[in-house]
Amino acid sequence: MSVVENLNYKYGEFSLEVPKLEISDTGITALMGASGSGKTTFAKILLGLEECENWSWNFKGEDLAKFAPPERRLGVVFQDYALFPHLTVKQNVFFAAESRKVEKQKANKLYEKLKDKLKLSSFENKKASAISGGEKQRTALARALMGQPRFLILDEPFSALDAELRSEARSLVKDVVTESGVPSLLITHDLEDVKAMATQTYKIERGQILAFLS
Repeated sequence: MSVVENLNYKYGEFSLEVPKLEISDTGITALMGASGSGKTTFAKILLGLEECENWSWNFKGEDLAKFAPPERRLGVVFQDYALFPHLTVKQNVFFAAESRKVEKQKANKLYEKLKDKLKLSSFENKKASAISGGEKQRTALARALMGQPRFLILDEPFSALDAELRSEARSLVKDVVTESGVPSLLITHDLEDVKAMATQTYKIERGQILAFLS
């Protein structure tokens, strides 16, 4: 169990207050809330994309809040996937291995595994600007795992997909994340995401964690 404590963030009229939040070391923990509830701000603070003082994140005996963002070794799949459009799918995925200095032989082996699980073969040499939404999502997930993260954040990863693709995508992502053994935080507004994927769930509203749902 990793524990986030004393996270207090203010921006204008908005405030996010998380006295204590326990995140499982296994499976997918969901943070569910409507737009503007603070869930994405929470994720950005974990990633180091928003500054916040005097909070802590105890993860296996280390306080990740004290680490510079690259040293936190977090993987992330953003809502818009944030791929490099001019690079191929394969180049996008390997970018994570290079930036995290993953040994080349290990990176090649991991890529082959991810390519198989996420079915990247048919489009791995296409530029990211030329692939579908579902293909972008799979590429973004492969890139996030390619960096061998200690923790994975999924920020509304299905919202850009057509409704008919979401069920299949949820199942695929859950399977791949579970097999990887990387503890994950799912940021979502969609109860169907929670039902299909979460092993534990928190609800957030107006910057407050209201309930531990499961």
